[in-house]
Amino acid sequence: MPDTASLIVTRFAPGPTGELHLGHAYSALFAADKGDRFLVRIEDIDTLRVKAEFEQAIFDDLAWLGLEWETPVRRQSEHFDEYQNALDALQSKSLLYPCFCSRKEIRAEIERSGGAPHGVEGPLYPGTCRHLSADERAARMDAGDAFALRLDAAAALQSTGALTWTDAVLGTIDVTMDEMGDVVLARKESPASYHLAVTIDDHAQGVTLVTRGDDLFPSTHVHRLLQALLELDTPAYHHHRMLTGEGGKRLAKRDQSQTLRALRDAGNSAAEVRAMAGF
Repeated sequence: MPDTASLIVTRFAPGPTGELHLGHAYSALFAADKGDRFLVRIEDIDTLRVKAEFEQAIFDDLAWLGLEWETPVRRQSEHFDEYQNALDALQSKSLLYPCFCSRKEIRAEIERSGGAPHGVEGPLYPGTCRHLSADERAARMDAGDAFALRLDAAAALQSTGALTWTDAVLGTIDVTMDEMGDVVLARKESPASYHLAVTIDDHAQGVTLVTRGDDLFPSTHVHRLLQALLELDTPAYHHHRMLTGEGGKRLAKRDQSQTLRALRDAGNSAAEVRAMAGF
C-alpha cells in the first residue's frame, strides 16, 4: 500500500463563468501529469457570473479529455464561513483595513501624487485609507459606504519576518509584496477574494503541489504570506507557460474558436486536442 503522506496532490481549479478552452486543457493535463492524486475545485465565489451549465460543461470537457479526479469536488460557494473565519483571524491581528476608495478615486490619487509604483495588476494602491482613524472607519462603515478589506502588507511582513517559497523552475523565492501591495481580500458584497480563497482551499484539500500559469507567479507571494499569517501548510509551486493564440496573445474564455466544445464539434478527437495542448 502506498504511503499517502508522500503522494503529490495537485489540483485544477476553474471558474464556471465560461467554457474551457485549449489553455485550460493544458493546465488541467499539466496538473494531472504532475500529481499522484488529482483534484478538481470549482472556484465559484463570483456568484454573479457563475452558471450551472458552465460547471457541468467543465466536468464534461475534463472527462472527454480522459481525466479522472477524486470526489467530492470542492466548491468555494460552500465554504464562505471558512473565509470569514480567516478574515476574522487577520482582523484580530490588526492586519486588515477597510478601503472606501473607488477605482476612479484611486486613479485620481495616483495622478495627484505624481504616479505610483507599478505592479502586475497596474499602479499599486497608494494606501489612502490605511491612514484613516478608527473612528472615521467605523463611521463610514456604519453609514453603509461600500468598502473592500485590504491586507496591510508592510505590517503583515513585519509580523511574519522573512519568508520564502519554492518554485519548481526557479528554486527558492524570497517573499516580497513590491508587485502586489495592499491586496484586496474581501469586499462588502463578496466574502473573499481569489487570494484568500485559493490559499485556504489549497490547505483544506491537502494540495502539496500547486501548478498554474506563470501569470500568477507574483500572486504566490501573497499566498505564501497568508499561509504564514494563518498558520496554513505551504505547498510547492510549479508555474507553467501560458498557451497563446494568434499574435502571441494568451487564450481567454472569449476565444470561442479555441473552446474544447468548439474543437470537439469541429471533429477533433480527445487525443488530437491533447496533442494540441502538448500532451
